Amino acid sequence: MSTPTLPYPGAITDVAGVEAGHDSDPRRPTGCSVVIARGGAVGGVDVRGAAPGTRETDLLQPANLVPHVHAVLLAGGSAWGLDAAGGVMRWLDENGIGLDTGHGLVPIVPAAVVFDLGVGDGRIRPDAAAGYRACAAASRNMPAQGNVGAGSGALVGKLLGQSRAMKGGVGTASVSAGGCTVGALVVCNAMGDVLDPATGQLIAGARTADGRALQNTRDALLAGHLPRHVLAGSNTTIGVIATDAVLTKPQAQRLAQVAHDGLARSINPVHTMFDGDTLFALGTGASGKSADMLLLATLAAEATARAVVNAVHAARSLTLAGQTWPAASELTRS
Repeated sequence: MSTPTLPYPGAITDVAGVEAGHDSDPRRPTGCSVVIARGGAVGGVDVRGAAPGTRETDLLQPANLVPHVHAVLLAGGSAWGLDAAGGVMRWLDENGIGLDTGHGLVPIVPAAVVFDLGVGDGRIRPDAAAGYRACAAASRNMPAQGNVGAGSGALVGKLLGQSRAMKGGVGTASVSAGGCTVGALVVCNAMGDVLDPATGQLIAGARTADGRALQNTRDALLAGHLPRHVLAGSNTTIGVIATDAVLTKPQAQRLAQVAHDGLARSINPVHTMFDGDTLFALGTGASGKSADMLLLATLAAEATARAVVNAVHAARSLTLAGQTWPAASELTRS
């Protein structure tokens, strides 16, 4: 099947000092994705969803000591998927990347996970070996999008039950201005619908009872339709926003915060009690330019929204045990 043409160009790997890679499990739709900053990057994080699954987020707070992170892991498998960070640490250590403590290197690897245990055999989930393989596959090339890595088992539009959802995935995009580049890598597994903010058009989400059209989750909620069979934490959009600008830790945290504006533009509803939405920000400083935060905030929100849209456009339909989750391009075609 041919790769669909995506609406937005660029990738997180357009940011100097950043590499990205995926590992997809052949046994069921799950996997992990990693963003590596070999030279270290100033990190920030902002958690907006009410049911997050995360690792090493406290150290990113501006008042805390550790100045740099070396990779960020995004994984399927719910909380089990956090195990994959151990493999990321091992790969980084073997490649001489980490915080020098005077007693050996300690790679700093924050992580976040999405819930995909209901897609296939939930006993299969990313582990340390998967995290290691994702690092080994990482490069400066544009990463694959759609049904790969942490987006392998992602679904969107689960308000009316998983049977009426559609296929989500992983997407990336980048924008540049003022001598700086901002890129995003996002795993979209949202409860809400996905829309393209450039057009306002719904492109993926909860489907009508016959499965042939989009229901429009916002309108369904406004009409009084309550969520059905939604488990807290079973929906989540997670991602990494990276820039080559020089950032302080407070600025990195602010960049992670404003990047959530991109989620709010492209997912509706977002940041719900059933989602664990989490975004990380990385500043490699490779451009040598100090941050103009108004500009960077604008770029970060835009790159994030574009990555979400690319994620569902790149996704392909998935059929398991008689259940089919169509992709945005295929539903539109039908």
